[in-house]
Amino acid sequence: MDFSAQIHQFFLRPFHDFLVDTAGAIYGTFTIGSVLQVLILALILIFIYRKYIKGTHSESLVRGLFVLLVIWGISELFIRFNMLQIIGMFLKMLVTFITVSLIVIFQPEMRRFLGYIGQNDFFINIFNKSDDKKTSNEINVVKELIEAIKYLSKTKTGALIVLKSKGDNLNQNDVGVKLDALLSQELLLTIFHPNTPLHDGAVILDKDKILYAGALLPLTEDPKLSWRYGTRHRAAIGITEISDCACIVVSEETGDVSIATEGVLKKYEDLGNLKTDLERILGYAKNDDDRKPYIFKFENILPSKYQ
Repeated sequence: MDFSAQIHQFFLRPFHDFLVDTAGAIYGTFTIGSVLQVLILALILIFIYRKYIKGTHSESLVRGLFVLLVIWGISELFIRFNMLQIIGMFLKMLVTFITVSLIVIFQPEMRRFLGYIGQNDFFINIFNKSDDKKTSNEINVVKELIEAIKYLSKTKTGALIVLKSKGDNLNQNDVGVKLDALLSQELLLTIFHPNTPLHDGAVILDKDKILYAGALLPLTEDPKLSWRYGTRHRAAIGITEISDCACIVVSEETGDVSIATEGVLKKYEDLGNLKTDLERILGYAKNDDDRKPYIFKFENILPSKYQ
């Protein structure tokens, strides 16, 4: 048997038989209903991609999952053709191992995702397109925060300020003393003044309202977190790991200002950058793409996540 005949017997013939069997199976189940189901699934996937994934850090993760899906398909073809079965089994085991590893690595993100879809107004928020415009009141919220943070940083006064997102119901254990007062830098500075009863806890804000003060936040359980971070920083990271909010933290030792979002801590040297990020977090950004919620952040597994 010559080489071309061997190729036809071991490669082309199984591939031809597989195509014939697959085409017959598809033709046997081809109905208008099946076509409609495929179109509906395609529209749902496109909607999720455009609303929650496109233009965010999650896009890289989705590409990686697509590559895993392709590798899994190739392994199934090798096994189904009864050729290169060892390579096919190896690829299949590799994809299975990576998939299980991703579940372990992204456990905090999975927990955050389940909490996000479990919100009471989840389905309303899916189709609700926010059309926030800058008003004088909204600009004052950022201004009051910036002025208060500037003073707290200068005097090295420790502070925790949670920026509650729309529809995010914080756990009752996180709630401290109810205030329900209008936001002002004077009130924030009074709350965080040393030797006052509420200065050690966190303040929870909802737009221009101070809802609670003296709140106790859960600490992060991330083993990779540097020992340099104290209780305030660990609490800021911890609350953003289990809820869809942001948390401003001012260090009592150094006066450094940081913001935790999605379990990631970012330190600010420039108040201009801080103002820009506050506008984005609070929903006042000019670009709507900046306000897209994203659940999974591929950078969470990198050592440089804490800046």
